[in-house]
Amino acid sequence: MIPAAFDYTAPSTVDEAVRALADAGDEAKVIAGGQSLIPVLRMRLAAPSTLVDIGRIPELRGIRDEGDALLIGATTTHYEVQRDPSVREHALLLKAATDTVADPQVRHRGTFGGAVAHADPAGDLLAPVLALDAELVLHGLEGPRTVAAADFFVDYFTTALRQDEILVGVRVPKHTGWGAHYEKFSRVAQAWSIVAVAAAVRVEGGVIAEARVGLTNMSSVPVRARAVESALVGQPATAEAIRAAAAHAAEGTSPTADGNADTAYRQHLARVLTSRAITAATGV
Repeated sequence: MIPAAFDYTAPSTVDEAVRALADAGDEAKVIAGGQSLIPVLRMRLAAPSTLVDIGRIPELRGIRDEGDALLIGATTTHYEVQRDPSVREHALLLKAATDTVADPQVRHRGTFGGAVAHADPAGDLLAPVLALDAELVLHGLEGPRTVAAADFFVDYFTTALRQDEILVGVRVPKHTGWGAHYEKFSRVAQAWSIVAVAAAVRVEGGVIAEARVGLTNMSSVPVRARAVESALVGQPATAEAIRAAAAHAAEGTSPTADGNADTAYRQHLARVLTSRAITAATGV
């Protein structure tokens, strides 16, 4: 299908982008890599009056070390996140999750910030961002503001972004020395996750000192498996302890039922995949 007609603007600065959004009103959409938005436009599931292309704003691209955190620019591609040595060293979970995103063509074009702002509960980057206690840096007419990942995701495809705001970057606290793994289950290769688990753990002397576990597609937003995290801390990094903690993975979740899986099956997957993800992250 052919998209509905729209106006197009490509600002060169963040301030210009924000002003363009404000001027266009509620029917404007932001486009970066376009890997999520373009298919929606072609199917006419969205018909924005204006597209504001932020892909040409230099300050939105790249990964910067801020001391105790990494700042990943919104238009940094998945491929760049995969290959960046600072991500591998300080935020291994993001690299692990990004490795599973679609295919090489999409990873070269799609953007990290675009995937996060799209807020698809089946998307592979939301749960890792949540698990790592990241902050979302936003910019609007009133200037910049920062929102915790736990407060950013509001509902299906809905975030805390205001109409005149764009996502500038994602600030990720360093988790240097942590083991990490992203375990994903889908019906066919490169498909959206039916369920996935993002796990990062810090092991000291054979004991799990800290744990972060995020769940993909187990609610309308990504969720933390808090009961699993609590059950892991202080336990030996053994297969038995991990299985016992993973049994709590579905607690507090509200997965939907659809053509891919019913609620009970998704809860079962959450427990199984959590056990696998933590086992891989700890190297047991």
